[in-house]
Amino acid sequence: MFEQLFGSKTRVKLLELFYSNPNRSFYVREITRKVNEQINSVRRELANLLGIGIISSESNNNRLYYEVNQNYEHYKALSMVFGPKPKKATKAGADKQSSDKAEPDVSIEHPLARDIKGVGKVELALLTGQFTRDDRSGVDLLIVGDINQSKLVKFISQLEKEENKEVRYTALPVNNYKYRLQINDRFIGNVLAAKKQVIINNQALPTES
Repeated sequence: MFEQLFGSKTRVKLLELFYSNPNRSFYVREITRKVNEQINSVRRELANLLGIGIISSESNNNRLYYEVNQNYEHYKALSMVFGPKPKKATKAGADKQSSDKAEPDVSIEHPLARDIKGVGKVELALLTGQFTRDDRSGVDLLIVGDINQSKLVKFISQLEKEENKEVRYTALPVNNYKYRLQINDRFIGNVLAAKKQVIINNQALPTES
């Protein structure tokens, strides 16, 4: 249905990629690999999306990077269609919400959330660094929680394989993260000041400097 509405399979795949990854930048060959389409088709559709204003581009280190334009007038509407889907509320949760007349659970789950949850009791996870083209943090992935190191190493290895690049990461216990916030730790300050994409934040931990 979406292909008929939006003109091409490649365009739909690109919209799903960009809207599922706000704040993240991709270069052409990376995009081509992720959507598994011919590069000429990808280039053509990128030009179309740029012309409309749905995405923006920026040149960096002799590469042209693309990311979703969050200032586009229909960003929210398209994000509802092509972005990560809301998590389904449990029956107990739905019953409680109904009795309390509360809003339904519409929290959005990032595509990487399920895999990251597999490394332990993760309270906070965010992408930054080379994923968002902001290297002030000096790290690409920060994970906070009770982490199983062997599972984390396995996850990172798989992520590096999928991304075709080395991923710099830091894992911290929650109390360590909170302590670093209290003392204005420079590393955490740089991470929070950098452009980032929050994947998980179960405890509503601070993610802004």
